[in-house]
Amino acid sequence: MQDKIIRKLFLGFIQIHILHHAHKDPFFGSWMIEELKEHGYQMSPGTLYPLLHSMESSDLLEKYEVLAEGKVRKYYKITQKGIEVLEEARNKAYELFKEIKV
Repeated sequence: MQDKIIRKLFLGFIQIHILHHAHKDPFFGSWMIEELKEHGYQMSPGTLYPLLHSMESSDLLEKYEVLAEGKVRKYYKITQKGIEVLEEARNKAYELFKEIKV
């Protein structure tokens, strides 16, 4: 039970992380997997891509394709709604941090 709660909580953190990076620069999935790994999140493509598709369906991200080295690579960039959600998430995260810091 505890693992499910932690997983659900971390998925929210991961979405904020994704929005943060999408706001800086468009990214592709395998890059994001490596980026998240650097922050202690172990994400498989089978977990990340459905999350990206869900964020795209919620109009937080927009996907486009680029031909690179003979392969089509899917990039994700933030939308205006994503920027607004990111700003709100930053404010809420900051307030929470101030409350729980030791």
